[in-house]
Amino acid sequence: MTTRNLPALGILLVAVVLTAGCGSDDDGSPNATPSVSSEAAPTDLPTPPASPAPGADAATSPPAAAQGTTQRRPASPPPVVLPKRPATAPGAKQIVEAFRAAGLKVPHPKDRAVDCGPDGLGLGCSELMATDAVTVYVFPDETSASDIAETWGGQSYQRGAVVLNYLEAKTPAADRPRYEKVLNGLR
Repeated sequence: MTTRNLPALGILLVAVVLTAGCGSDDDGSPNATPSVSSEAAPTDLPTPPASPAPGADAATSPPAAAQGTTQRRPASPPPVVLPKRPATAPGAKQIVEAFRAAGLKVPHPKDRAVDCGPDGLGLGCSELMATDAVTVYVFPDETSASDIAETWGGQSYQRGAVVLNYLEAKTPAADRPRYEKVLNGLR
């Protein structure tokens, strides 16, 4: 076989594969209909009418592709279930309101509890309120709070199951003791 025959042989192989893979079970006659296995046929799809209704013209009837289609919706994710905060710990919203009542800045508060995550995707917190000044985390236990506070080092403050995080905050270091004092005064 010469190298001039290789392109022709490649085209021939592609044609054979396409013909074999796309072939139908019909006998070539114009009235033949393809056979469909009952196992592979979807049973929940409506069957389109074989022809338009008498008196209907092509301009007023829906296109054949629109007839018999089923819209599939993506499955919704399961609801996020966060661990409960201890009864002895104040809630994140309560803490932010206490800061505000004490005259401390808590601009743009956002409930971001969904970022806590019930598994390894999040921090495992029960509640999370973020502001531009401080972020308040409430954990289900003191051990979890302690682990996170140690990770954040000098950029956080822990009291019980609550951690104040200053990592992304615009709060000057001199003002942080005021937030901590308000937290310590809550029961």
